[in-house]
Amino acid sequence: MNQKSTWTEFKNECITDKLFDICIWVLIAIAVCITLYPFVYVVSISLSSGEAVNKGLITLLPVDINLDTYRMVMAYKDLWISYGNTFYYTITGTCLNIVFTCLAAYPLSRKRFFLRKKMNFLLAFTMYFSGGLIPSYLVVTGLGLYNSRLAMILPVLVSAYNVMICRSAFEGVAEELFENAYLEGANDLQILVKIAIPLIKPTLAVLTLYYAVARYNDFFSALLYIGKQNLQPLQLFLRRILLMASTEIMQASGNATAASAAAQSTIQIRYVCIVLSMVPIVCLTPFIQKYLVKGTMLGAVKG
Repeated sequence: MNQKSTWTEFKNECITDKLFDICIWVLIAIAVCITLYPFVYVVSISLSSGEAVNKGLITLLPVDINLDTYRMVMAYKDLWISYGNTFYYTITGTCLNIVFTCLAAYPLSRKRFFLRKKMNFLLAFTMYFSGGLIPSYLVVTGLGLYNSRLAMILPVLVSAYNVMICRSAFEGVAEELFENAYLEGANDLQILVKIAIPLIKPTLAVLTLYYAVARYNDFFSALLYIGKQNLQPLQLFLRRILLMASTEIMQASGNATAASAAAQSTIQIRYVCIVLSMVPIVCLTPFIQKYLVKGTMLGAVKG
């Protein structure tokens, strides 16, 4: 029904508007192709045979599909250790991020909070000025968090920008609801949990996605604070494979068979690691996609 109405509107437009719409569609198609091609190319490289990769035969689609490299990479134990660490940091960190973001944003959205203006100013101040990298490192190490899982969670527990989005979403809730709840004897914690949070679920879904992606991709904190390899997340594992051109996966495989030897293209191993690292985010995004526009606008516009 929507497609028919769109086509009807297009036919009824003047020639100038039609040309403008066509230009927009062409630009969108070009942007989609430019964005999608690297992803398809990486997947094609990872699925092709080592011989085809070494000869440079892949341009878009896989050539001579072979999963030996996937088997080689997935048999490497350190990959799954880093995967487990990343899931722990992402799930635990994101849950704590959302909890503390709500706890910070709710009082800042209430006009009767006597420190509201001062705290909002200090919150905005931290977005422009910070202590810097060295003081942050000294604080984390001084608290004994070096080589600790908490070093990946506590220093980035709250984002000032996300607190502002959440605060604006709380401010968009009708004040009458809070007043009625107060008259019924509810306290602030009950109002937050039973009224405020359920009404801003789209915004919280978007913030969850923001926090989860940031946690999942965070390698710099691990680079600074995590020296033990068994505590390092997936991103540091990828750093060793992609940037430092580590051959540890090939060495671990032992070159046992001719099939694995044919698959031992370094660039192919890198691309397989990239594809495996993308799987969780690619699987998660479609379930939250519908909240993106609605949630962002709900938190960004008051009225």
